[in-house]
Amino acid sequence: MKPCFNLCFLGFGNVNRTLVQLLENRSAELRERYGITYRITGIASRRLGWHADPKGLDPSSFTNSNSASSASSAVKNSAEVRDWLAAARADVLFEATSLNVQNGQPAVDHIRAALAHGAHAITANKGPIVHAYRELRDLAAKQGKRFLFESTVMDGVPIFSLFDQLPAILLQGFHGILNSTTNVILAEMEDGLTFDEALKKAQALGIAETDATHDIDGWDAAVKTAALINVLMCSKENDVPIRLDQIAREGIRDLTPQAVRNAKRDGWPFKLVCRARRTANGIEASVKPEKVLGTQPMAKISGTSSYIYFETDIFPGLAITEENPGLYATAYGLLADFVRAATE
Repeated sequence: MKPCFNLCFLGFGNVNRTLVQLLENRSAELRERYGITYRITGIASRRLGWHADPKGLDPSSFTNSNSASSASSAVKNSAEVRDWLAAARADVLFEATSLNVQNGQPAVDHIRAALAHGAHAITANKGPIVHAYRELRDLAAKQGKRFLFESTVMDGVPIFSLFDQLPAILLQGFHGILNSTTNVILAEMEDGLTFDEALKKAQALGIAETDATHDIDGWDAAVKTAALINVLMCSKENDVPIRLDQIAREGIRDLTPQAVRNAKRDGWPFKLVCRARRTANGIEASVKPEKVLGTQPMAKISGTSSYIYFETDIFPGLAITEENPGLYATAYGLLADFVRAATE
């Protein structure tokens, strides 16, 4: 039996709360199949503050601010994530704070602190992969810990770990649909809504954020594209990680309802497409609206589904489709990373 893992959750919104539920639901399987037991010793968020107890916390007491404020084992007003990790005696950090497109902070510092502390770092935040992947990867290796991030692209679909199982393969490029919000908005525009009406409907359904700028202007898709390139297409020794400003980016804001409806009528619907490919001068990448032939698999992606098509030197085409995932899919990616870290 492995030692009991002390788990810490930084950011306690929908993703990490769902992960807590999933861990509880799968606790018997984790114990019996993998020999993994755990206790939750740290919970922190902007709203809740910093809470730690190496003997264990009851996550149900953090579901609202009133009960959280009365928790007996809170580390109040901690200015340093390192203090919190030390107080919780963290073995694993689940980092699920908000994305910062510009520099990936403070998530980069959170992960750096966890690895320096001696904990595995698992994140659903794409920013650190884009802005500090090599540094954090190398720090994890130095510390003998894992830095894992399966939930950053296509929720819990094992894209990154898939390529761990494909040794000595060269990824030549990929294309796909990686942002569900724009997919939903475009579908609503095809059905007759204006852009603003489609956005409001997506927000009402909980698919789009109140501020959907990152989605509709292509930032979310560009960050996911950069993450895939930096992890899967840049070699450890030679290739330089791609920057966001090197990805040609265009969102869907300027598409008119008439253009969207005409394209659908003609059998070439608009999709926000991510692309990357190797060239003689390096890696070229783009995110932009494209007309896609209606008979192609990518044209059939609807709702909150995602799709990616990889081109390798061995497999000419390797496609993955994710059908309308929910929060449990994202939480599952974090859980799967935890199992990998705990068993390797």
